[in-house]
Amino acid sequence: TIMFEATDRWREAFPGASVGALVMKNVSNPANHPELNSRMSAIESEIRKNYFEGGRPTIRALPTIQAYTAHYKKFKKTYHVQLQIESIALKGRSLPRISTLVSAMFAAELKNHLLTAGHDVATLQNPVTLDVSTGDEKYTMMSGKEQTLSPGDMFVADAQGVMSSIIYGPDNRTPITSDTSDVLFVVYGLEGISAQQITSHLQDIRDFVNLVSLDAETASLEIVGA
Repeated sequence: TIMFEATDRWREAFPGASVGALVMKNVSNPANHPELNSRMSAIESEIRKNYFEGGRPTIRALPTIQAYTAHYKKFKKTYHVQLQIESIALKGRSLPRISTLVSAMFAAELKNHLLTAGHDVATLQNPVTLDVSTGDEKYTMMSGKEQTLSPGDMFVADAQGVMSSIIYGPDNRTPITSDTSDVLFVVYGLEGISAQQITSHLQDIRDFVNLVSLDAETASLEIVGA
């Protein structure tokens, strides 16, 4: 069982924020799956239909995108889900199909615009804690590069260290792999994003995973609010 908690520092730093955690057991993770592929293609088509004409200004005006932009701006960065939506809507690109668990997460991110990280439960040591960075925390990113967190970012760590942060993304110690059988999805919700949006988003991920893994069980779905 994953023990998911938040520090008081996190609550003080991010009033109005909510973070969701979904743990699923007994999942399989093949490279792709026809039904999930067609769901992803449908979401991509919907994005092109909704935003091609209005372009970037329409995408940037979305309330969810604005909630993240307020945080990313402090670090002089652009919300990367916004960039993915722009590349699908305006450049005709598609999301990479890396593996079905990652695709399930990507599909929901694109549909709901909520930032999500996925981790292999077998690599984690309790407790899993939500915190605000001081600027001293270091971790190895997915790319293999060592990264020091900027002060004031939101991050998740287990007993061994940082698992992911909003600005720099996931680590290379806990990622989803082809062997993952138990998975944790964490949704970073900032002020302006409701607990209900986060719950619906996690339910979408669960539904996408269940398309592929018929025997998967939902072990827990919880929201921690500031």
